[in-house]
Amino acid sequence: MTNHDETAAVRPLTLAWVSRHLEAGERIVRTEALHGGITAEMRRLTIGTRDGDTRDLVLRTFVDAEHAEDGLTREAGALTLLAQTCLPAPELVAVDPTAVQCEYPSLLMTHLAGRTVLDDEGLEARVPLLARQLVAIHALRPAEQPRKYVALTTADTVVTPKSADAAVWAAAIDVIRKPAPPYEGRFLHRDFQPGNVLFDVPPPAQAGARITGVVDWAGTSWGPADLDVAHCSVNLALLHGPAWGVRFAEAYEEAGGVLAATASERLYWQVRDALASSEEVQVVSQPWREAGRTDLTTRAVEERLDAYVTALIDAPD
Repeated sequence: MTNHDETAAVRPLTLAWVSRHLEAGERIVRTEALHGGITAEMRRLTIGTRDGDTRDLVLRTFVDAEHAEDGLTREAGALTLLAQTCLPAPELVAVDPTAVQCEYPSLLMTHLAGRTVLDDEGLEARVPLLARQLVAIHALRPAEQPRKYVALTTADTVVTPKSADAAVWAAAIDVIRKPAPPYEGRFLHRDFQPGNVLFDVPPPAQAGARITGVVDWAGTSWGPADLDVAHCSVNLALLHGPAWGVRFAEAYEEAGGVLAATASERLYWQVRDALASSEEVQVVSQPWREAGRTDLTTRAVEERLDAYVTALIDAPD
């Protein structure tokens, strides 16, 4: 077996665990670290088959096991559910959520074709694709609902960027001091954003782009469609500029998605997720820079977040 780089090496117990879940005559011939993950180590494993061909699997390992059992158990359940649908998700191969057999909690799944695309070029064509994909996710009606969504921030934990407009942020914080609006529950991905969507983008133009996969289903939950839309919107705003955050909500409705009935209810969910991002700007922006977006410094992302929150608060009712 060869490693693509030193960080790709699979630990001995985990290697043996993976091998037990391969077909007869198969073996791992190559490992490669996948960059961009925040909460887990990700590796692509190239498997040599009996007929001399290869196939790829993905190994997710939680070295920090604090929330690993819950996340891996929910992701395994989601992948099992999604296997019965036409949504482009990985297939579950095996899971060891409490590290009974591996050094650390791990999940093994199939590898999907495609790549994440974080560049500004071609964004106008990708946004409607993202919106249509999210509408399809929200259309799922599982026999057993996943757990209720978990709010990622409170009015008392918001971190206001140093250069932000204090009055605007105070107004935004006041928005989420109110009780959550009523909503019709939907199946949520809970981290649907460009970093978790794979595209096939034929060169040289991006007009023929198509989605080949959606990954990272560990946060699946039940809640308002607005929350997933708000999360993708803020990520688009930070990656590409505030106007794209606003545009995504429009694209979601154009694709047939249904959001909260009133502007004030929509604002609640939009602001809640935007303010949650204030606590994670440095953590979120680092993988983007590693993926080639070196322009997205922590300062630049904070400025975009401030501009997006301002746009939300200043928007007419």
